[in-house]
Amino acid sequence: MTVVSVEVVQTSSLGDRSYLAHDGQVAIVVDPQRDIDRILALAGRLGVRITHVAETHLHNDYVSGGLALARLTGATYLVAGADEVGFERRPVADGDEVSVSAGMGLRVVATPGHTFHHVSYILDDTDGPAGVFTGGSLLFGTTGRTDLLGKQHAHTLAEHQHSSVRRLADLLPDGAQVWPTHGFGSFCSATQSDAPESTIGRERTANPALRLETDDFVAQTLAGLDAYPAYYAHMGARNTAGADLIDLTPVATADPAELATRIAVGEWVVDLRSRKAFAHRHLTGTLSFGLDGPMATWLGWLALWGAPITLLGDSEQQVADAQRELARIGIDRPAAAATGSPEQWAGGDDTRLTGLTTATFADLAAARAGTAPHGLPAVDVLLDVRMSNEWRTDHIDGAVHIPLPDLPARLGDVPAGTVWVHCGSGYRAAAATSLLQRAGRRVVHIDDAYADAADAGLPIVPGN
Repeated sequence: MTVVSVEVVQTSSLGDRSYLAHDGQVAIVVDPQRDIDRILALAGRLGVRITHVAETHLHNDYVSGGLALARLTGATYLVAGADEVGFERRPVADGDEVSVSAGMGLRVVATPGHTFHHVSYILDDTDGPAGVFTGGSLLFGTTGRTDLLGKQHAHTLAEHQHSSVRRLADLLPDGAQVWPTHGFGSFCSATQSDAPESTIGRERTANPALRLETDDFVAQTLAGLDAYPAYYAHMGARNTAGADLIDLTPVATADPAELATRIAVGEWVVDLRSRKAFAHRHLTGTLSFGLDGPMATWLGWLALWGAPITLLGDSEQQVADAQRELARIGIDRPAAAATGSPEQWAGGDDTRLTGLTTATFADLAAARAGTAPHGLPAVDVLLDVRMSNEWRTDHIDGAVHIPLPDLPARLGDVPAGTVWVHCGSGYRAAAATSLLQRAGRRVVHIDDAYADAADAGLPIVPGN
């Protein structure tokens, strides 16, 4: 009897999971991220040999490490045969069976919906199906979004998604585990997962694709779709061509003079420290994308693709971690980096340093009532930088709405005066206030949870 174990490799910053399934001797890796050193280290700790690497689909939200991992280990690389790619792989199609070892194998199931050629892999051991690797098809309480190949395909793919999920449910017993790639923060999901783990049986009661008829599911799915990161446009092409090994060697160090030059010409010089540290003191003209949040997603979305990016961190490890996260989405080599403190980055010139005023929703309510705490300016503009679906659910009466991804191109649309900025938790508002401050605007960062706005007495109105 062979007992198969499945290890989860999380990439929480992008909201994805990869998997390593093994029988104690050999292993299968499914949907690996680009930084394959994590996978190799895990296989080493387990004492297993990677013999197969499998892709459920050509990914849109990250650069795959599958090709590099297969080449490095000599593993068989499984990719849907219907996908035209620029590298050698073992093409797989619906109904194929892949023997991995005497007690472990994969069955390929065509599950179009997230993409046209998406496949899932049922993992069998000697007792039968242990579970299924579902990629962007069946997720925990949701499914993958269907508009990444163009809005013109979204309706058709949503219909396919509904059929694919139902097919998996028909093929598998209630106890089979579900192992999706997306759903944990990735914009590849129609909505976010509603649980940390799941089975086919649970999904029968929780998943809209299994509870709703086709037309209702399609309508609900399409109505919930919002914008997705601009860098997704580059991921499919990169994965179709095949990505090479990741390069995480340190980048060139920028001294204070070089930092001043890069800022002066309008380059993106990014402060990786927490938004609270940024608010306390930072180098004038820098932008806040703290590594304690989804830095790669938002920076990759907002920055002009291919433009130079310089990283500022309080340690070499912080910069190295950021470099790893950016490489996962194809920003391979930052232009430069510097570590230390704002004072060091300014070369001891305090005139190059500034801070950022912060407030809570209670402060906002008081300021609107004319009783703002000492030191807080009047509210000329309240800017909401949440996404459109969030705004449509509800928002603070009188707010101006510009989603954060639109802000770099729409700075001129922000009304005159002091701008108080909020989002859902404070992270996106930090990026927005730093962009506005760099543009010469007077700003206040509302570093607070939007859920507290109503408790502060602010009027909340339905979206439109």
